[in-house]
Amino acid sequence: MGNRLENKVAVITGGASGIGRRTAERFVAEGAKVVIGDRNGELLAEVEASLGSACTTLMTDVTAEAEVESLIARAVAAFGRIDAAVNCAGFGTYSPLPDHPADTWQAVIDVCLTGTFYSVKHETRQLIAQGGGGAVVNIASISGRQPGEGMAAYCSAKAGVEMLTRVAAIDLGRHGIRVNAVSPGFIETPLTAIVSELPEIRQKFIDNTPLGRAGQPDDIASAALYLASDEASFVSGEILVVDGGEMQREYPRM
Repeated sequence: MGNRLENKVAVITGGASGIGRRTAERFVAEGAKVVIGDRNGELLAEVEASLGSACTTLMTDVTAEAEVESLIARAVAAFGRIDAAVNCAGFGTYSPLPDHPADTWQAVIDVCLTGTFYSVKHETRQLIAQGGGGAVVNIASISGRQPGEGMAAYCSAKAGVEMLTRVAAIDLGRHGIRVNAVSPGFIETPLTAIVSELPEIRQKFIDNTPLGRAGQPDDIASAALYLASDEASFVSGEILVVDGGEMQREYPRM
């Protein structure tokens, strides 16, 4: 435990499991209060019980702008302000491009890219209104730079998150607001469980990673913690790749 986020309030979308949940846990351990939005009510109740008075939650679909706005209002009502945000909500699908259903494409874009846009928009509106700057961290992916077979929607959405992050850093710097992103490689979470349950595919990812292991949610939470803290006070518009070197090689063939 430390105090890098002592007396700070952080909003975390997609925070009920995986990277988001571990980020919430790390932030609380560093002194923060956290406000978690997620679509999974059962997991939200579980994480709120685990983190106690340092946490409040709200069922939030990031594809609905009004729900994102309500999440920020919940944070202000509960803790008086916000100081940081980590936008983790996202998912991907696999489909060869000629057979890719339009509705699946749109669903991935809506959650990963539009949901991140809504989140940054309303998080930074609050930061501007209260003054004093702040930090926003978006969860991108090396898939935003490294094309993956059958991953057209996810790769396109995450490429958009990278550019959204860079533009936001320009737009918001005048307000003292830093906007950065963490770009994970293969991380073992509930969303990647299908890969972890297929030994041959999982091994392909590990063989493609120079450090020779799968990443863990804590690896990404550590990076988000750094970017949200005052240790990164002069870092903005950065895309921090956390992938064990995976992007130096090609995406595994599926």
